[in-house]
Amino acid sequence: MPSQNIAILTLSIAAAAALSPHRFVTAAGAVASAGGNALGVTRSEADTGDMTPVDVLGTTRVTAGAAITAGAAVQVGSDGKAITLAAGEKVGRALEAAGADGDLIEIVLIPN
Repeated sequence: MPSQNIAILTLSIAAAAALSPHRFVTAAGAVASAGGNALGVTRSEADTGDMTPVDVLGTTRVTAGAAITAGAAVQVGSDGKAITLAAGEKVGRALEAAGADGDLIEIVLIPN
């Protein structure tokens, strides 16, 4: 499935630390904790103190932390990557499958 990346709301946040693109982050500008809530997903790389765009509503591309089935609910895994929902907060739903750690997939963001 080709990426559509339909962001309905993208906000700029100040990076609290160096951030990688396509990772879940908090409103404080830090990488989201595994299993925790996330404000959204970074669109680009950022150094500490830089303003960076974060997709908050709509669809976005995120880095997978493991294999994910299309249609699966996802949560934040280690390093702000998406993993299949286990015991954490549901932050999105996969629109396409990920074969392995590091794959980029499109998800629908679920606000918390």
